[in-house]
Amino acid sequence: MVGVYDICARVQNGFRARLGRIAVPETKLNLSVSRVLYNQGFVSSVTRGTHLGPDAAYTPTTNLNVAERRLWLSLKYYQDQPVLRKMSCISKPSRRITCSANQLQTLASGQPWNIIKGVIPGEIMIVSTTRGVVDIQEAVELGLGGTLLARAG
Repeated sequence: MVGVYDICARVQNGFRARLGRIAVPETKLNLSVSRVLYNQGFVSSVTRGTHLGPDAAYTPTTNLNVAERRLWLSLKYYQDQPVLRKMSCISKPSRRITCSANQLQTLASGQPWNIIKGVIPGEIMIVSTTRGVVDIQEAVELGLGGTLLARAG
């Protein structure tokens, strides 16, 4: 869960500071969340690199260079306004919020469930399922439940 907090904070702070690119540590969770943000159009590209910048050529991650590896996310703006306004965590280490497929469908339709507000237009929820990290719409289509990680919009 720590990685989710970190990527949420870095992405939101990057948009607030109007940065063109941000770096996040290269982990499986960060790569999965970045992929969802890319597929939903909140970032324009995701590139692997080091703490100095994106790689020009492919460099595999090994035990020797794992501390220096980063994912570089190119942030998107439309008419000088950030495409993503807010990104926040839903689950936290002390309280994980898990939902069944029916509960996710309720949230995806905009209805609240438990203490979680429903998804509004232009917003996504990121869910960790047995088939990986996906957005809430994909989880509903696949009929999967999972842990709610973050919401972005």
